[in-house]
Amino acid sequence: MIIFNWIFLTTIIIVILILIFRMYYYKHLYEKVFSEKTQLKNALKDAELLIKKYQIQLQRSLGNLEMLDSELGKIKNDLKAIKNRNSQLRVENEQLKRRIRELENKIEALL
Repeated sequence: MIIFNWIFLTTIIIVILILIFRMYYYKHLYEKVFSEKTQLKNALKDAELLIKKYQIQLQRSLGNLEMLDSELGKIKNDLKAIKNRNSQLRVENEQLKRRIRELENKIEALL
């Protein structure tokens, strides 16, 4: 009977030690996974902040591009108007030169 009690007590102690060992092992695994999960969440938050920051910069750049595009369109229109005016002034200048030559010829003919 004493041997039976001793074997029973020994097995109970061994089972308890095994269960304690497993408890600490799984606790360690849980803490490791939890810390990795926390690091991943922090990395995702940082990535979201960077994405938002670059998205805002991109929107500003696109807005600046739109403004530059509209300014470029205005300048192109002004350039077309200046070219048209320049060609008109050339035509008028040629007509005036022709008229001056005609008048010079008439003056020479009168002299």
